[in-house]
Amino acid sequence: MEIRIGIINTGRELNFETATGAEEVRTQVASALEQNAAHVSFTDVKGNSYIVPTANLAYVELGTEESRRVGFVA
Repeated sequence: MEIRIGIINTGRELNFETATGAEEVRTQVASALEQNAAHVSFTDVKGNSYIVPTANLAYVELGTEESRRVGFVA
């Protein structure tokens, strides 16, 4: 699943793919915001870790969990 994270006062967004389900990511972000946690962390499919400060979150966009199709559609 693809995740896009917008960060306040930054022209670029953080974009990566993760094996974590959409509902789990949604729960993780919501609980971090509710508990006033300093940061929320994610891991992508390659094993890279991302730590994002919750105070600077502009948005979190969750993509579909479907794999991308390769080829032409008739």
